[in-house]
Amino acid sequence: MIIGTGIDLVDIPRFERTMSRTPRLMERLFAPSERTLRLPSLAARYAAKEALIKALGGSDGVHWTEIEIASEPAGRPHFLLTGSTADAVTGKGILKLHLTMSHDAGLATAFVVAEGEPL
Repeated sequence: MIIGTGIDLVDIPRFERTMSRTPRLMERLFAPSERTLRLPSLAARYAAKEALIKALGGSDGVHWTEIEIASEPAGRPHFLLTGSTADAVTGKGILKLHLTMSHDAGLATAFVVAEGEPL
């Protein structure tokens, strides 16, 4: 059963300007393993984190650095959740998260489907 969906769109040039103006955002928004990625990839990951929050119905118990987006060997993205964020997801009865991301033409987007059994 689908518990929630979320989508987000990021303007990459605007994201780059924001990151340049506020360098501390890197540590506040991204897990250490994500921080070495190029800005278009970071923008897509930012969109994925926003889309996850929308799929959850809010940000209660969610912390940005506890949401990591990794890739399977074939390139398929997936979430690695830790701490209170992982607890918030399982607390909603979510058993599986589906994620897709893309970036092109100055935009980055992500779509999330949360699947499980509502509690």
